[in-house]
Amino acid sequence: MKKNNPALVIFLFFLGWVFMYADRNILSPVMGDIGEEWNLSQTELGLMSTVFFASYAFMQIPTGFLADKFGRVRVLVTGYIIFGVATYLSGAVTTFALFLLMRALTGLGEGTYYGSQYGISSNITPKKYRGLVSALINSGMALGISLGLIAASYFTYTLDKGWQFSFYLFAIPTVIIAILIGVFVRDGNKEEKVSTAVPTENVSLKQLFTKNHICVYIIIFCSLYGFFGMLTWLPYYLQTARGVDGSQTGIIASLVPWASIPGAIFFGYISDRVKSKKPLIISLAVAGAFLQIVIPYTESYSLLLTGLVLYGLLGKLALDPVLISYIADITPASMYSKVYGFFNFSGMLSSIFAPYITGYFADRTGSLELGFYLSGALLLVGAVAFLFTDKGPKESPVSQLAVKKNYKSGEENLI
Repeated sequence: MKKNNPALVIFLFFLGWVFMYADRNILSPVMGDIGEEWNLSQTELGLMSTVFFASYAFMQIPTGFLADKFGRVRVLVTGYIIFGVATYLSGAVTTFALFLLMRALTGLGEGTYYGSQYGISSNITPKKYRGLVSALINSGMALGISLGLIAASYFTYTLDKGWQFSFYLFAIPTVIIAILIGVFVRDGNKEEKVSTAVPTENVSLKQLFTKNHICVYIIIFCSLYGFFGMLTWLPYYLQTARGVDGSQTGIIASLVPWASIPGAIFFGYISDRVKSKKPLIISLAVAGAFLQIVIPYTESYSLLLTGLVLYGLLGKLALDPVLISYIADITPASMYSKVYGFFNFSGMLSSIFAPYITGYFADRTGSLELGFYLSGALLLVGAVAFLFTDKGPKESPVSQLAVKKNYKSGEENLI
């Protein structure tokens, strides 16, 4: 079987995240227009994101098992095409109920990506580069967030194309990326199964629920709660609470993802070189929590912008690659798709509640600030939970032998 080209795989997975997050974030800047068209409350506006994230989270655990049975690439590509088609149909529907249905279908399609993608990339990445490679792939999220926010604002408010246009436009490259991944990426699972030189270890789902694993699941839940609450509501908050023009909200909100690119790469690099990732993870969580509280609290516009930049540098997108690398260190390689499924499911559970709860509090209090404060408090809870992890995650001898065999031939091509 033809082997993966690590650099090409990393680039395609980077593009995969670009359009995953671009397609998600074309919704945020136009929520006001959609609400006016269908006469929606703020709670109902939050429901649009909640429905998407609920179906996305639902797919995380099944994806790991489906990937083991049918192949990671096959499951990933099928879901990605579904997500592209559903994105197009999101712009074509004429009722709120059908729009919610399309957002749910979009979430189901996107839900096949995370576990499959990181299962493949972790298998082709040497352990000493995992944090850096995860950060490089993850930076596609940052670019996608910015692309989606700016494009939706530009096409809707500057060019007056209507909120539907961005959904039509982004659906096309989404399907193209799915095809490219299907053509050029080989399934790491198949390579593992045909390898007879590496002994098989007896693994069970219990190994995905050690104390360290559970603490990781808690902190990713808390981290993503604040991130998706902010991502969903920040453009709307800037328009309604800070008086920012709709055409500018995408640019301002994109400060977070743009700042996250150097932050994620830097901390991913650092995590590969420190003996224990625990202090780094806790520090980033505390910093992110502090900034989530400061951003809505400050009345200064310049401090608001500074807080957004710092949150990008130190927040969820900087913490992600460190946690992804950490979870790979404590998990047998043969269970990567499953563990990343549970990992992302834990995080995405929070995204089901965050948009809706933030909207609910806004309807009850007339202000979005309380939702942001709650996000910061939850992340502090996650940091405290991570204090209880053991110091040194260790791989089993069989996993170490499998890692050495799988990576030896491709390591030079990676860097």
